[in-house]
Amino acid sequence: MLGGLVLGGLIGSLLFGGMGQMGGGIGLLEIAIVGALLYFGFVYMRRRQAVAAGPAGYADPQSVPPAWRPEPTSRSSTVLDAPAASAVDTDLARGIAHIRQMDPGFDPARFGEMASDVFFRLQGAWMTRDMGGMRPALTEEMYKTLQSQCDRLRAEHRVNRLENIAVRSVEPTESWQEEGRDFVTVRFLANLLDYTTDESGTQLVDGNRTEPVKFEEFWTFTRPVGPGAWRLSAIQQA
Repeated sequence: MLGGLVLGGLIGSLLFGGMGQMGGGIGLLEIAIVGALLYFGFVYMRRRQAVAAGPAGYADPQSVPPAWRPEPTSRSSTVLDAPAASAVDTDLARGIAHIRQMDPGFDPARFGEMASDVFFRLQGAWMTRDMGGMRPALTEEMYKTLQSQCDRLRAEHRVNRLENIAVRSVEPTESWQEEGRDFVTVRFLANLLDYTTDESGTQLVDGNRTEPVKFEEFWTFTRPVGPGAWRLSAIQQA
């Protein structure tokens, strides 16, 4: 803008000043000077615009902050964020060792068989909508929770049917002691038919009679520390 004002002042001085000195006429010299000034002024402005805009696809390095790079992750934070499988196995082994201090005969394999027995018996009790026969194998809180769900199904005149159960794996995943009690969690991976009908079984309410579903659940059992009967205290779906 300042260059334009200066250029305009020079042109005006030549035009109007020259007209006053030469009796209102413009000579060839004045025309040549004006033309040269206009040309250089035009070139100057184009260069200013090019510098301001910059070539296409380029940014002024002073206007762009340097690229951010994450700091290297420490070994301790890596272990906390993604524990290795060996660490999980070590925790399980440590928990089993603690249980064996008061129950030297504790065997994870036999425990898995016991858990599987409870698993199948519970499915049968669920379909009859009566947890009375399972009460010795459940904590009082678990019994009340499951029985209330059975009562709701009965009130709605519905039956949730679990059929063709095929258990793919049963494995302990956690073991610990807390407040004078033993805890062991078992992972069940299985396929089954899961659908709901009316009480007569003729009307399908939900699910599919022929398409099996795959599910993964974690069942936690507990007892007072030492030899004794285990009871199911929680069921968590993956």
